[in-house]
Amino acid sequence: MKKTIALLLGAALLYAGFAQAAEKPLVRIGARVFTEQTVLAEITAQYLRANGFDVRVTSGLGSNIARQAQETGQLDLMWEYTGVSLVSYNHIEERMPSAEATYARVKALDAQKGLIWLTPSKFSNTYALGLPKEVAKAYPQVNTISDLNQVLRDERERNHLVALDTEFANRPDGLVGLKQMYDLQVGRPNIRQMDAGLVYTAMHNNQVFAGLVYTTDGRLNAFELKLLEDDKHYFPDYTAAPVVRKQVLDANPQLAALLKPLAEQLDDETMRQLNAKVDVEHQNPTAVAAAFLREHPLKEAQP
Repeated sequence: MKKTIALLLGAALLYAGFAQAAEKPLVRIGARVFTEQTVLAEITAQYLRANGFDVRVTSGLGSNIARQAQETGQLDLMWEYTGVSLVSYNHIEERMPSAEATYARVKALDAQKGLIWLTPSKFSNTYALGLPKEVAKAYPQVNTISDLNQVLRDERERNHLVALDTEFANRPDGLVGLKQMYDLQVGRPNIRQMDAGLVYTAMHNNQVFAGLVYTTDGRLNAFELKLLEDDKHYFPDYTAAPVVRKQVLDANPQLAALLKPLAEQLDDETMRQLNAKVDVEHQNPTAVAAAFLREHPLKEAQP
């Protein structure tokens, strides 16, 4: 009899545990195929799990696949960049006058598709052209893209190599538009297309004269690369923010308050440091996320 009662009690407790787990709201997070997205998704997943959510992460996604998955309800939350939504998803060619204007525009456009932009972070992972350390020393007068273009024009016979990731090199809002705005003196002979990560390797090894980089990449500091000012403002703002499906936010309105302090902890330098831990120090993104959350205890924003 005692054995039967113990078994029944154990079964009841087990059932209660399953029921409690089943009651946790599910959030499916997507991450695109680069380090920063992996780190952001892992930080968010660990943070939400600690706050009572059942979280599943799908990483390594292409931009269009990730966006389509969120629009069709297969993913619930993504860290998105204002410039990507503006140009790639909403096909707006008009340049916005400020980061705030860009955010407001994509927030309004994506709301029509059932996607809600929450409080933005303090970092913008935009494109930039940069110089390797040795090139920067040899050409101290090159501080802007226009300065770089002048050197490419004046030293055309030297056929200076410029490294670009393959996606940017072939996008109409990438190299094509950049060449048009700056009359950039680059053509097939001096363009080297490669994986985005290899661009940094080529610059670090002084195999190219300049390269396309991302402004929150951890290798900028580690490799002492020099960022050039986009003096004609070609690149749109790429402020990052969590974007949630309206249906999920309506069911879990606390998400907005929970994610606000997380977004506000993330600025350019913080993201460079987090990305460097993975790309330069070769730490596991899960461990990097856990360390960040230990060092930055977050308190839910009050409504």
